[in-house]
Formats: sequence, structure tokens, C-alpha cells
Amino acid sequence: MTLEILTSETLLPVRHGFFTRRGGASSGIFLGLNCGTGSSDQTEAVKMNRARVAKAMQVDGPALAGVHQVHSPDVVTITAPTADRPQADAMVTNVPGIALSILTADCQPVLFADFEAGVIGAAHAGWRGALGGVLEATLDAMEALGANRANTAAVIGPTISQRAYEVGEEFFDDFMKQDPGNARFFANGESGKYQFDLPGLGLHKLRQADVGSAEWTRHCTYSDPERFFSYRRATHAKEADYGRLISCIRL
Repeated sequence: MTLEILTSETLLPVRHGFFTRRGGASSGIFLGLNCGTGSSDQTEAVKMNRARVAKAMQVDGPALAGVHQVHSPDVVTITAPTADRPQADAMVTNVPGIALSILTADCQPVLFADFEAGVIGAAHAGWRGALGGVLEATLDAMEALGANRANTAAVIGPTISQRAYEVGEEFFDDFMKQDPGNARFFANGESGKYQFDLPGLGLHKLRQADVGSAEWTRHCTYSDPERFFSYRRATHAKEADYGRLISCIRL
């Protein structure tokens, strides 16, 4: 099966893609394109999957840059191809030929591009990272390389949707403590639970940061098991592990 790569006209002509799980070498619960080196999948299968992604992005393996994601607001600037994976949750570069890659399995993969300035970014934004400022920090780091946020497009790829993201009262209270206005991202669920709008939070944060354009591809990872891995779906199914999707952008 060939790779399935979702793209956005907003980011064109910059080469990019939100890869689905289709077209990979992994099997079992990881069936498809699992690119998570931290998963318990067979190492060789993950290497093959990542090699297929690098080929699709037209880069050599070391030029498929990544970070060790920890749900932080930290951003690194990539200046050359490297196998190192610094601890951070976003990357920026102005160097052609380097593909910035983010791994997700319900969290938001966010790709950024200011084509005129020749600056790109990629961020992993779960609720902690988004609330902590990783999206704003990515825009700041892009500006340090010469980008103009008014000319920057930001696209949120496949992520868990509000209808699939049930949370408890403590989760809701943590958001209210930071800003009562965060109530806009919650809807009442069943049995005293709430439904949380993660992409809504991401879009709000991006627009408040005055990005030129912000959109979500409107793909829900939880609700489409044939195309997407999902941490929450795997947890509900009591599976031992889960695959990781990859999203990439390069100049």
C-alpha cells in the first residue's frame, strides 16, 4: 500500500505532509506507518517506515529532524542535519533540505511556514504544551530567523476531536484556574464529565498570537482507526502500546 499524505493548500508551495498510518511496514497493533522510535514496535519496521517518510520528503535519513517530545513549550533551532533528538516540543529552521518532523497519537501536530522569509516550524501541542505556550514560542523562534508572523500560515493536522475527548472535573478546574475564558473549550458530557476541544484551543492560541492564518484539517485521530493511531483509543481497547503518526515540513 502506498503512503497517504494529507496536505494543506495554505502551506503551499512549501513541501509538507501529515502522514496517515497507511503504507507502512509495521504489523499487529502498529499496523502501517508507525514512526515512533519510542514504541515497542520492531526496530527494523520503524526504521523502514521512517526511511519511506524521508524518501517522500525527498531528504536523506539524517535530514529528517526530530525532538524528544516532553509536552513542554521549548523550541530548538535546527541548523544542520543531525541524528540528535534534543528534548523539546517544537523546531524551526531556515535551512533548505531539512525536514522538521513531529510525532503524535492524539496531540496536535502543527506545521508553520513563512514562504516569503524562507522559515518553517513544526510543533507537538498536546493540552499541556498548548496551554504552556509552545505555539507562541514557535512563532517567536521563527521571527528570530526572519519570519513575519503576519505572513505565517499554521495548520493543525489530525488530532483528537472534542466529541472523542472526555475529561474530568479536575482537568476542567485546572483550565479555569489559568483563565475563566477557557470554558469556551469545554462542553458538558455525561455523568459529570466534559468534552474538551483541543484543536479549538490550538486555533485560539494561534489567532491570539496574530498568526497570518490558522486552520485545522478536521481529521479526528480517535474516530478513524483505519487511517490514524490514537493513544486514547488504544487505552480504551486495553492495548499494550500504540503507533505514532508523523508530520513533516521542509523548505
